[in-house]
Amino acid sequence: MLTNEIMYNAILKKDITFEGTFITAVKTTGIFCRPTCTARKPKAENVEFFKTTSEAIRKGYRPCKVCNPLEKIGETPDFIKSILDELNADPSLKFKDWDLIQKGIEPSKIRRWFLKNHGITFHAYQRMFRINSAFKRIQDGQAITTAAFDAGYESLSGFGDSFKAIFGVSPLNSKDKQVINITRLETPLGTMFACAVKQGICLLEFTDRKMLETEFKTLAKQLNATIIQGSNHHFDLLKQQLDEYFAGNRKQFSVPLFSPGTEFQQSVWQILQEIPYGATRNYKQQALTLNKPEAVRAVANANGMNRISILIPCHRVIGTDGSLTGYGGGLARKKWLLELEKSNS
Repeated sequence: MLTNEIMYNAILKKDITFEGTFITAVKTTGIFCRPTCTARKPKAENVEFFKTTSEAIRKGYRPCKVCNPLEKIGETPDFIKSILDELNADPSLKFKDWDLIQKGIEPSKIRRWFLKNHGITFHAYQRMFRINSAFKRIQDGQAITTAAFDAGYESLSGFGDSFKAIFGVSPLNSKDKQVINITRLETPLGTMFACAVKQGICLLEFTDRKMLETEFKTLAKQLNATIIQGSNHHFDLLKQQLDEYFAGNRKQFSVPLFSPGTEFQQSVWQILQEIPYGATRNYKQQALTLNKPEAVRAVANANGMNRISILIPCHRVIGTDGSLTGYGGGLARKKWLLELEKSNS
């Protein structure tokens, strides 16, 4: 259970794994905040906690201007969405600072946003987007020269140097390479990274997951691929279905998944998807379903190696004693997801 003590400690630590699971209301100021608010922390006796912002509003509290609890954390501003839509339509576009200013966008503002949310500058993002577009065209059989110029490169030598710097091989020798596209998704529980290849979604994790860097490296090695920012036709369907799920309107996902692993891991991930919405299973029950009653620990380990959270619902597996047990996204999120499904099943 999320006790007042647990929630108060979470706001003191600004623990992002509690994002979306509760709201803090401050009696002395009349405002409510998200768990990660950077404003000065109130005394424990001066706070009360709510599950949703609507509950806090009905109690007469108003939203904090520091953490903006009515907005999704890390949400992409409309002016950046507009720029990204233009790039998606034409990857050869090159937005320079002057072009941004003409659109009424301060270059330093978009640079800071990309650095904070993507770890690269906007101009670096554009370069990756162009090279990603060219790579896909080459993989689809387009001539290297055509792919390079269509992506906005002015010389084949410059294109070749950029391509080799990112993929480690020349365009001519890239047939065996893959690209894993990565994007950010904002959810009520915080920001998530999604990765996709042609076959489907291959990763969906909260950005604060401790094992995330290891998962990226393992995935890239397994698929002989490079992970770069870019669009993928699976992302639109994923975002739509996740929004429906978090709104309580979707119980099953149809977006294609691709999750490489051992034969045993694949079998564990398959039976995870067979746990009904709103239900839970324990590790022993999962082992019995596999006809391997002695493999409880191995099942638990494979469960923890799942890289596609929510869609492959490892959050529906609990301890034999009914405890929530571990979850890569944090136990507070696991509890929230189970309660969401229970209340809508």
